[in-house]
Amino acid sequence: MKIAIVKLSALGDIVHAMVALQFIKTQQPDCQIDWVVEQGFAEVLRHNPHIDTILTVNLKALKKNRLALFSEIAKTQRYADNHYDLVIDAQGLLKSAITARLIGKRVAGFDKQSVREAAAAWFYQDKIASPYDANTIDRNAKILSAPLGFGISPAQILAKQPFLFYANEDVRLYDYLAKDRKNIVLVVGSTWPSRNYPAQQYVNVANTLAENCLVVWGNDSERQTAEWMAAQSPHIIALPKLDLNSLKALIAHADLLIGNDTGPTHFAWGLNRPSITLFGPTPVSRVYTTDINKVLKSPSHVNPYKLDKQDFSIGQIAEQAIVELARQLLAIV
Repeated sequence: MKIAIVKLSALGDIVHAMVALQFIKTQQPDCQIDWVVEQGFAEVLRHNPHIDTILTVNLKALKKNRLALFSEIAKTQRYADNHYDLVIDAQGLLKSAITARLIGKRVAGFDKQSVREAAAAWFYQDKIASPYDANTIDRNAKILSAPLGFGISPAQILAKQPFLFYANEDVRLYDYLAKDRKNIVLVVGSTWPSRNYPAQQYVNVANTLAENCLVVWGNDSERQTAEWMAAQSPHIIALPKLDLNSLKALIAHADLLIGNDTGPTHFAWGLNRPSITLFGPTPVSRVYTTDINKVLKSPSHVNPYKLDKQDFSIGQIAEQAIVELARQLLAIV
């Protein structure tokens, strides 16, 4: 059986969907699985043994160059030459639904009550119900398994194998890992300022823990934050920019990750590494908590159907709460 999964973005959403791959392969070990993704996120999928081919699109570029639409459509239509038996739109947006329909005739996706953009459901032959406010990982597991005639239970997800892989990473990253202290990765950026834990409070946490804290960053603003933090504390190092492949390698070797609710933070869960995810304006239902993957939420109420980008309550998460939880997790690694 040939299956194409359409999950274009964002980084954390892709990670949360990837957990299903190992269970699909258990059910159908001989199936071919291809994945359609925005080219900027392709590296997170790279080296996964359960993915046969990564197919990229560049729909984000259309915001700057609308004339590229026709070439993107033509490229996507060529993917249909693979003659898929099933295409699963695991995203539920109009752009992903149209992409899926260009690729295959039998398309599965969420029903109109289960997606943010209800019109996307018009493009599906197989429609799967899953409440939009349900756990994000459970929703991804259901949309990727139900069209294939089986289910993935929470117990199976909790017992998952690591599913992020890397090769030929930037070996310079190993120079930053301490041998005499615990290595803690700090993820300090995200798509909204209100999702970011304040830099000074990260510094206070690092100074209290007094371990080797490595700050990762993805753009110039985050780089400036990382460098400012490093200047404030002898326990913080601002790393050079890492590609996604090398970021996977770094987190795989870390003793703990502390970060905002954003893609790189969720790498720790995908790699079965200890983590603390800090939530402000986004719902904790986006993740699984485990013995080694914990969350701390600010006191604000979150409506999953209408997120408030002006909710800066994440700063109310007590530094001592992070320190105490970090020490608990560091004690078991």
